[in-house]
Amino acid sequence: MSDTPPTPEWSYETEAVQSGIPRGLGQTIGFPIHAAAAFQFDTLEEAQSEFVHNTGLSYARLQNPTVRALEDRISTLEGGAATVAVASGQAATLTAILSVCRAGDHVVSASSLFGGTTGMLSNILPLMGITASLVENTPEAIRAAMRGNTRLVWAEMISNPAGDVADIATFAAIAHEYGALLAIDNTCGGVGFLCRPLEHGADIVAQSLTKWAGGHGSVMGGSVTVGQTQDLGRNPIFTDGGENSVLAQRGEAALAWRQRWLGAHQLGMTLAPHSAFLIAQGTETLALRLERESATALGLARWLAAHPRIGKVSYAGLPDHPHHPLAQKYLPRGQGAVLTFEVDDPAAFLSRLRVLRIAPNLGDVRTLVVHPWTTTHGRVPEAARYAAGVTPKTIRMSVGVEALADLQADIEQAVAGA
Repeated sequence: MSDTPPTPEWSYETEAVQSGIPRGLGQTIGFPIHAAAAFQFDTLEEAQSEFVHNTGLSYARLQNPTVRALEDRISTLEGGAATVAVASGQAATLTAILSVCRAGDHVVSASSLFGGTTGMLSNILPLMGITASLVENTPEAIRAAMRGNTRLVWAEMISNPAGDVADIATFAAIAHEYGALLAIDNTCGGVGFLCRPLEHGADIVAQSLTKWAGGHGSVMGGSVTVGQTQDLGRNPIFTDGGENSVLAQRGEAALAWRQRWLGAHQLGMTLAPHSAFLIAQGTETLALRLERESATALGLARWLAAHPRIGKVSYAGLPDHPHHPLAQKYLPRGQGAVLTFEVDDPAAFLSRLRVLRIAPNLGDVRTLVVHPWTTTHGRVPEAARYAAGVTPKTIRMSVGVEALADLQADIEQAVAGA
C-alpha cells in the first residue's frame, strides 16, 4: 500500500498510475512481483494471530503483496472499501454470488447477460440448491421476480452483448426493500472509469480483469469489490449464531471477509502474482484506451446504423437504443467499447476480415469480433440467447485502438464480398 494516501481531488487517471506505489529511497516505480508460496512468522503467537484475523500475510492462496497492491488499486478506482482479486471473471461471479447465497436462496438477474453467467445461474447454482430467475432488464420485471428468500439482484452495467444499461439506483432500492443486495458486473464499465456502480447504490461490484484492466489479451483475472456499508441484517448467512455470527464477529467487514474466505481461502481461485502485475500495468493506461475505444465505437455504431448492408445495430450510445437515457445518466464518459450488428451471412463476413480478428474476448487493444450464436452463447438455450440480444445474424464487436477509418474499410470490404 502507498505511504502517501490518495487525495480526494485526484482524478481517475492519476489514481490509476499513482495508487498502491510507495515513495522512498529504493522503492520501485511500479508493482514488484512477489513470487512466494508462504510468508514467515517470528513466533507461534504471531502465526496464531494471523490465522485468526487474516490481516497480514501467511499463505499465498489467501494473500500476496503483489495481489494486495492490485486489490488496493481496484478498491480506489471503484470507490470501494475492499477488494478480493481471483483467477478469472467467472471466479469473481461465483465468489460474489456465494458470498450472500446458500442452499434454499434465490437470485434475481437481468436476462441480458454474458453467456458464462447465464450458464452459472441456470446450470451450476441449482446443483447447490440456489435458484435464479432471469427476467427482462427493467425495474418492473426485477420487482415482480423478488421473493422472500431473494438474497441478491444481479445485472451487468453494460450487458454483453446486447448493450443494455442497468438502472443501478432503482435496482438497488428494490433489492434493499427486500433485504437483498445488488451486485453489478462492471466488466464493460472498465474498473470504474465509465461508471462506479457503488456510488449509485450497488453493494457489490464484480468484474473480469481479463478485459479492459488487462487490456492486451495476455492475462486472466477477476475481482469482487464491496462498498463501505451493506445491510446484512436480514441474511441468515451473516446473522445465524448470535454473538458468534459472522456479522457479530466481523462487523462492517463481514461481507469482504466472507468473499476472501470463499474465493481464495476455501475455493482456491487465487490470482497469480505475475497476473496481478500484468493487470496492474494494464490499469495504468485503461482510461486512455477506453476513452478512445468508446469514441471509436460510437463512430462505428453511427456508421453501421446507416449502412445499407448492415442489419440491426445495438449500442447504447445511439439515440434509438432503448437504454440510451440510462446510458446518458450512468455513462457520461462514454457508452463502452462493445456493440453488435447483424449481417446476412456471418460465416462469409468473418472469413473476409483482414483487420478485425475473430476471438472470444473483450477489452483488447485490437478490435475483436465473434459470432455469439455459435460461440459465447452457443450452449445457452435458444430463448435465453434471444433474451440476451443474440440472433443467428449477430456479430459482437469489441472495439480496439485502431483508426476508425481502417475499421470501416475492413468492414466495408468484408460485407461487400459476403
